[in-house]
Amino acid sequence: MKTAVKSLTAVAVLAALAVGGYAVYQLGMHQASTAAPSAPATAAAMADDDAGSSIATGEAATRRHIEQGLKAGQIDPANGKPILYYQDPMVPGKRFDAPAKSPFMDMMLVPVYGEKSSGANADDQGTVSVSPRIQQNLGVRTAEVVEGRLQPRVSAVGSIAWNERDQSVVQARAAGYIERLYVRATLDAVKQGQPFAELYVPDWVAAQEEYLSVKRIAAADTALIDATRQRMRLLGMSEAQIARVDSGNAVQPRITLTAPSSGVVAELTAREGMSVTPGMTLARVNGLATVWALAELPESQAALVRPGTPVEARSPGVPGTVFRGTVQALLPEVNATTRTLKARVQLANPGGQLVPGLFVTMQLMDERAATALLIPTEAVIQTGRRAVVMLAEADGRFKPVDVETGLESGGQTEVRRGLQAGQRVVVSSQFLIDSEASLKGVEARLNSESAPMMGMSPSASGAQR
Repeated sequence: MKTAVKSLTAVAVLAALAVGGYAVYQLGMHQASTAAPSAPATAAAMADDDAGSSIATGEAATRRHIEQGLKAGQIDPANGKPILYYQDPMVPGKRFDAPAKSPFMDMMLVPVYGEKSSGANADDQGTVSVSPRIQQNLGVRTAEVVEGRLQPRVSAVGSIAWNERDQSVVQARAAGYIERLYVRATLDAVKQGQPFAELYVPDWVAAQEEYLSVKRIAAADTALIDATRQRMRLLGMSEAQIARVDSGNAVQPRITLTAPSSGVVAELTAREGMSVTPGMTLARVNGLATVWALAELPESQAALVRPGTPVEARSPGVPGTVFRGTVQALLPEVNATTRTLKARVQLANPGGQLVPGLFVTMQLMDERAATALLIPTEAVIQTGRRAVVMLAEADGRFKPVDVETGLESGGQTEVRRGLQAGQRVVVSSQFLIDSEASLKGVEARLNSESAPMMGMSPSASGAQR
């Protein structure tokens, strides 16, 4: 009997525990269902301080759309933007035509908007909006498109060469012999009119004697005198030499050749005692008042240089001295090894300090007369086939614009087409904005193509396929 009583008591205790546990379970479920409506509000409050605020805002907008009966393709009166479709942010690949609760998550579908229905939707494709906070985080900087004159500045190196336009030659005008040579070595300095060599010309002796004989015998026969005078000219005698023969009434078989210009003897072929022929070059004289500098220009910078560009040159061989000149010509020749072009620069050479072969560094500075639109070079995105800049518009909107660029120098680039003065372009973080704008442009085109399909019935859609 005692055992049976104990068994009944144990069964009663277990039953009581079961009933109590069920009551606690029902109480917890009731409290959970009572607190559930406040959960979205709590999540929305937290999302306002975080990046997930757009989801909460989208849920609120979706609830408002359910009340107003807004579907895809209609305009939201709250912001004036067309509703493209609804989606679950956690499953963005699925699109819905009407607002509802997500079949995937315990949340409302979020509306996805297009551009404002102002008739310019097609023109605004690719435009992206960035909030001020995001702009600050990305370090977005902009610069104004200004009008100005581009001042190309090119650095180049080169070597000094003779100015071939300041070159003269010493030639023999008659056959003879060099009896005396006053200049005996190359690179000797000479001055204009300085004696260079003394020649003995045998052919002149007979012609001069004939002239003096006719002058004595037939002084009245002017025709005969003119004929003998002309013979001396044909033998290479100058009018000054003929005048000396006429005034001295004596044969002048020797001639003294003089330096035709001041400079140095760049080439000397004459030697004492050698015979010469008419037209034979005895020496070449180069002036040193001006010299040439052959500047090596990279192909990419050749367009920045033109004839007449001012040049400043310095040489380690003449420290502390600045030589000035201008670009004479761009030579039509490209070095296949270094891919450089040569620019011929004429430099003033006071005191003859610059000599051929000397190394010089040059600064070629030009100022374009015409004004142009200028932007920072770092604002240009080179894609290989086109140049793009991100145009900053009002309300944090950015739009990619194709531009045609021109010259670039000193961190500035000339814009020939695509921009206007006063506009602002992005000079930092433009690659991120351009990527976002490109993705948005692709999405907008896909949406515009799929929009007609969204309103079709299943039967119409199947017929279309």
